[in-house]
Amino acid sequence: MLKKQKGKQLLLFALLVAVAYLPIAYEQTIPALTASAALITPPANASVTLSKKLDVILADPKLQGGITGVSVRNATTGESIYSHMSDIRLRPASNMKLLTGAAALDVLGPDYRFETEVATTGKQKGSTLQGDVYLVGKGDPTLLQSDLVKFADQLKQQGIKTIKGNLFADDSWYDDDRYSQDLNWSDEFNYVGAQVSALTLSPNEDYDTGTVIVEVKPGAKAGELPSVSLSPKTETSVIVNEATTVGKGGEKKISIHREHGTNRIIVEGSIPVDASSSRSWTAVWQPSELVLDVFRSALQKEGIQVTGKKGLQRAIAPENVKILATKKSMPLNEIYIPFMKLSNNGHAEMLVKEMGRVKKGEGSWNAGLAVMSETLAGLGIAKDTVLLRDGSGMSHKNLVSSETLTTLLVRAQEESWYPAFRESLPLAGEADRMVGGTLRNRLKEESTKGNVAAKTGSITGVSTLSGYVTTKKGTPLAFSIMINNYITGPVTPIEDAIATALAEADL
Repeated sequence: MLKKQKGKQLLLFALLVAVAYLPIAYEQTIPALTASAALITPPANASVTLSKKLDVILADPKLQGGITGVSVRNATTGESIYSHMSDIRLRPASNMKLLTGAAALDVLGPDYRFETEVATTGKQKGSTLQGDVYLVGKGDPTLLQSDLVKFADQLKQQGIKTIKGNLFADDSWYDDDRYSQDLNWSDEFNYVGAQVSALTLSPNEDYDTGTVIVEVKPGAKAGELPSVSLSPKTETSVIVNEATTVGKGGEKKISIHREHGTNRIIVEGSIPVDASSSRSWTAVWQPSELVLDVFRSALQKEGIQVTGKKGLQRAIAPENVKILATKKSMPLNEIYIPFMKLSNNGHAEMLVKEMGRVKKGEGSWNAGLAVMSETLAGLGIAKDTVLLRDGSGMSHKNLVSSETLTTLLVRAQEESWYPAFRESLPLAGEADRMVGGTLRNRLKEESTKGNVAAKTGSITGVSTLSGYVTTKKGTPLAFSIMINNYITGPVTPIEDAIATALAEADL
């Protein structure tokens, strides 16, 4: 009995010594991991394999308690190079746009164009158009105020000076569900959560559909109200200015938000007299009414009077209308530049509805996601391996694995639309926004700049990066990094360290 107790004591002592030694050994063999990508990257050593380098990077304490899926494949052969929990389904954030983007290119084609029409039920007698006019939207995410000005000019060129009827907005190309099923209520006033409508307007050539730019400038002296302006100008939004101009050196803290269910935009906070303006892209309620209001203003500036008294209303144009003017969007491959480079959520959701409209005659999320699922199955993504809840990745219920994303990235290369897909991906370290996109300020080192072409993604607790990179020996790789459930950030340096290790790999 005494021998057994003595043996247990010796074993316990040995274990305590080993445990005490482990942290020292760990610190000696693995450098401390910090938020700096340069410090995260393991020392360059030809004897250290790529797998070991990636294992070290993934040992970062920030990832503890979360789930990280990583898949790396040879982009030519599809062979798996590295896998870490790659079969676990995770939230993709905006990496969902890789699935949406590929499916939409496959269904619609790179040359697909959206249309907007001006139509009437009336007849023109002299300079008077007797009848109602409909502004008919068919999903164009690139409609600008300048396009509505051109419409007004075209009507003027046709000799129309008076519209003896009403103006209506026809957005029936898509259904009336303005928000995807899982969008957080707190995102509704933000441009990333703008309402989805078949008739919508963008304030500039970033094409942030369904938004207005709210600009706040300081007053002439402290105590005065700041000036607040909208672009485009519209009477559909009401500004409630509760902000204050403060003295030089004061705090600049401006808050801009829209009340739910209305177009009341509340401006609060302070702005110093010597401060630069503060700008915010604010999503509007009922985008089609904004478009109609801006069109009405354009008609007025061209001297065209509208006599109807019904105001801004939505209505479906009858089948026997006469088309007065038409605008076609740029082709889809060009739309994909701002869509993917700048990660435009509105574009993604419109593409989902457009797929549903074209394939099933129904511009809805249900129809569009069904088409998307069927299309992805044809691209090697089995229906029972993903959960699709929206097109943008804003939903926290989307589920996809990193292995699925690299499968798609490899397979996409076989498709005729692949050049448009590849060109739309943000290119690391390139300063031009329409080239570098969301990666323009990342991965600027020689091995990665202009080499890593990948889609970023970020929602609360989620960060993702998936795309293509070429090793220093010229081997093309497809990779996907999906970090979920992290609390302490940022974790983008971890993604960048992995991408750098791939770019510098001896493969």
